[in-house]
Parts: sequence; C-alpha cells; structure tokens
Amino acid sequence: MILRPKLSLRYHGTLTGEASVAASKAAVPAWLRRAVPDAQSLAGKNVEEVALIAGATISALDAVVRRQERWAGAWRQRLALSAAALTAKQAGRVEDEAALRDAVLLTRPGDFLSVGPAGSMLLAWRRLAGTPAEKLLTEASIGAVLDDLGLRRDDDAVGELADDLRQLSASIGMVGMLTGAFTAAERYGFARAFGCWLADALLAQRLGWTQAVPLLGAEAALGTSGRSRRSAAGSVATGTETDPERAKDLLAAQARAALRAIDLSAELERRADRLLAVAPKLRAKAADVVVGRLLSDDAIVASEQIAGMSDRGLRRLFDRLLELGAVRELSGRTTFRIYGL
Repeated sequence: MILRPKLSLRYHGTLTGEASVAASKAAVPAWLRRAVPDAQSLAGKNVEEVALIAGATISALDAVVRRQERWAGAWRQRLALSAAALTAKQAGRVEDEAALRDAVLLTRPGDFLSVGPAGSMLLAWRRLAGTPAEKLLTEASIGAVLDDLGLRRDDDAVGELADDLRQLSASIGMVGMLTGAFTAAERYGFARAFGCWLADALLAQRLGWTQAVPLLGAEAALGTSGRSRRSAAGSVATGTETDPERAKDLLAAQARAALRAIDLSAELERRADRLLAVAPKLRAKAADVVVGRLLSDDAIVASEQIAGMSDRGLRRLFDRLLELGAVRELSGRTTFRIYGL
C-alpha cells in the first residue's frame, strides 16, 4: 500500500542557491532524506527495509504528481533530459544535456531523422514523459522506443514483451514489478536504459498517474549485478526475483531518483511562481501562449513559431522575461538562444 502524506511544496522567494536548498529540504521529511541509502550503505540492510524506504519516497513523489501543477510538463521533460544524458553517456556518446537539447530543439519540426542517435535517445525519454501512461506499454509504443534507443527488435519479440509487461502490471507487488521490468528487458537482450524506461512506465500505470515521471534513467549508481538472461527468462512471467542484492540495488536507486525528482519539483515550482507573478505585466501578443509553453516543456527556442507573434516580438518578450528574472537562457550563446524555467 502506498501512503500519501499531505506534503506542501509551495515556496516563495528569490532564486538563490541557498533558498533552493532550503526549499528542497523542506519538501521531504528529514528522517526520510537521511534514510535513503546510497550505493555504499546497502550492505547492512535487507530487502524489506529498503522496500519500505523506497515506498515512502514514492509516496512523497506521488503527492507531487497528484497536484497536477501547471509546471509539471516542464518538470517531467527536464527529468527526461537528465535520463537521456546518462543513457547517451552509457552508450559511449559524448553529448551532454546541452547538446541533446540542441539536437532536438534546433531541428526543423517533424524532421526527427536529423536529430542523430543521441537526439533519438532524448526523444525516447520525452516519449515516456509526454505520452499518456495507459498507452506507454502498447506494442506500438514499445517498438517506437526501441527504435529511438537504437535497439534491434522484431515484431514477435515486441508482442511477447508487451504480454509479459501486462502480467507484471496486473499480478505482482511493487518490488516484483520493479525487478521484473529489468528481467523482461534482459530476457529479450535489451539494454539497461530500456529496463529503466519500462520500470518508470509500469510505476506510472500501477499508481494511476496520467503521465509517467522519468526516474531511473538518470540513476548512475543503478546496480547491474544479477542473473544471466537464461535464468531471467524463467521468472519474468511471474515477477519472481532470486537475487535480493539486485532487488536492494534497484529499490535504493528508485528511492534516490524519486528524491531528486521531488527536489527538482520544488526548484521549478519557485521558478514557475516567478514567471506567473510577472505574466500580468507582459503586453506582447500571445504572451500567454509563450508562458504556457515555458511551463509545459523543458525549453523553447527564440525562433519558435508562435501564432500571432513575430520573431522580433518573441525575442523582445524573452529579453523582458530575462530582465524580470522569470526565465533563464540555457544555451550560453548569442545566437540560436534557448529559454526555459
């Protein structure tokens, strides 16, 4: 059972590093923050203890998700960017978050073939964050994500995997569902990143979220120990897990990821509050559309096509928002500038 404490994450104040730390610490009880284990502190804990800690952090995250704040889209997409950056690094690529953001945002609308392999990885995680949770584990969605991640697939394997995931979602507990997601990915020879993607999608469906929150993809210390694919194949249908150490690794990683997501939500909430506070001062046409886009996405480019607003008008609007401290310029360039919370 997931308990849902009434947590308040509303903070008002300046956007200083000190204030951000204070806000994020207030978002989670101090005892829970101390209890979340890192990769070095698992030795003295059993699976049940780590599962309780993970359940408590997921409960706190669930409270954030269910508030359905206006800035939740930007929050999920920012988490997707972090997950994509680590996915690219583990695939041996050099693109960081800024390069991934460029690859997608500076591509012509609809021309997704030009984003490159790393950009496609970002599209995979953006798909997780932006697709209704109930549609994430369909055969069409699974196939598209495998393509984005550059993983070989065949239609029969995708169909079998979709069946396995339906069983995981419907018939086992939270621990078995988490470990079973990685077991399922291994059974079909898919990479770690895909197991993270599946685990996040299953969690969203189990908790009844309308959209998933990218969590595990950005967890660098995620345990990779475990059984061979042959032994994994025998347990995926039931979700049983014979390696308690691996279960502890995954649960601890999920707890750490949930904690980071909560902290980011507190930070983005304060920035969104600032944006909404200055919005009535904006006189530009379609300024409300721009504000909505900033709240719903990781970032937008200064050359974005906004109905009712010229390129020059949009640049002037962003200059005004920068002056008011309501947005940040994320690229560090003087041209092809990118703005976000």
